[in-house]
Amino acid sequence: MTTTQHESNDESSEQDSGRKTKDKTIGQVLSHLEESFPDLSASKIRFLEDRGLVFPQRTNTGYRKYSSEDIERLRTVLTLQRDQYLPLKVIKAKVDELERQGFPESGSEAGEPGGEVPAVKARPQQPRRYTMRELSRHTSVDLPMLRELINYGLIQEQSDGTFDEYAAQVTNLCSQLTAHGLQPRHLRPFRAAADREVALVGQTIAPMASRRDEESQEKASRTARELSALCTNLHATLVADLVEKSW
Repeated sequence: MTTTQHESNDESSEQDSGRKTKDKTIGQVLSHLEESFPDLSASKIRFLEDRGLVFPQRTNTGYRKYSSEDIERLRTVLTLQRDQYLPLKVIKAKVDELERQGFPESGSEAGEPGGEVPAVKARPQQPRRYTMRELSRHTSVDLPMLRELINYGLIQEQSDGTFDEYAAQVTNLCSQLTAHGLQPRHLRPFRAAADREVALVGQTIAPMASRRDEESQEKASRTARELSALCTNLHATLVADLVEKSW
């Protein structure tokens, strides 16, 4: 049984005064937000959790459960990131302040018009793209380092010469690592490991991905996201275990 199936069963078994809980699994959160944030993935939600931007509850069996307040907080974080291009540290401060004030209803504005806190009305929008200079300004990483990241395969330029939001996230993470003395050339193993993990995911979903019907394609996509999240969590846990036992 898959993680998603476990979470669905776990959700159906939890009751509050005889009613099923309204909290959502991570898969349901993705479905809820996919119209406004088509590039959103489970791994990104978990990344935001790791950075202290969202705090889902855990069930007795360890699965994440997102309340309506968690989802509104996540929506606000994603909207500020998408529309304002703010660093996560700044976004966290803004969202913490909004949470203290009480989040507005979904689709309404956060804060007074023209105020310091920007509007957070969700709306369908094309995924953000950056030119190299825009990426440099957005991440505060200079052009020479961006070129190194490209040369070592850590970020990829699209066919139209732009970079996507994943490239921006990778650039930010690489920048933080270089602040500790690492150089882009030292980070190449991360790309190699990611390529190997994606190849493993591809082999696993190949039978369903080869079918052309819409249901199979959707199932393949969901399974690929789930497997990628599990691979990421396994990698992070193994590294954390070795660090804990080494230092």
